[in-house]
Amino acid sequence: MPTIPWLPGADKATAPAPGGSATAVVMASRLELRSLLSVPRFFVLSLVILRQVRAAEGSIGVSLRAEPLKRTFWTLSAWRDQRSLDAFARTDPHAVSVRRLRPGMKRALFVFWRTGHDQLPVSWDDARRRLAEQAEREAPAA
Repeated sequence: MPTIPWLPGADKATAPAPGGSATAVVMASRLELRSLLSVPRFFVLSLVILRQVRAAEGSIGVSLRAEPLKRTFWTLSAWRDQRSLDAFARTDPHAVSVRRLRPGMKRALFVFWRTGHDQLPVSWDDARRRLAEQAEREAPAA
């Protein structure tokens, strides 16, 4: 499973010294594609957006994970605040990529939480656990 390890974002300077009490907004996502034919395009756009995240104001760090044969991609990022994350989401190339890729998406799942800077980077195990819990909350009642 290819994983791009945690990379620092543009906002390295906002992280407090060890022992500081500031918090960050963390976002994790699981993105499932309908077809294997969509995987190469999605992978390339993921790398473009990775560069955008790293340069975005308020970005603290980012990691990506891919399970191409399962048509599943995972993202994990930390932001100075919700406003920074929202501004990134509305900015191209991310915004236009989302619109273009939406028809090929099977399912997208997102989870957001706050954590201390001293807890960064968040582990993939923690992110996947939170995504699984979110999926259970969103599952239709039987």
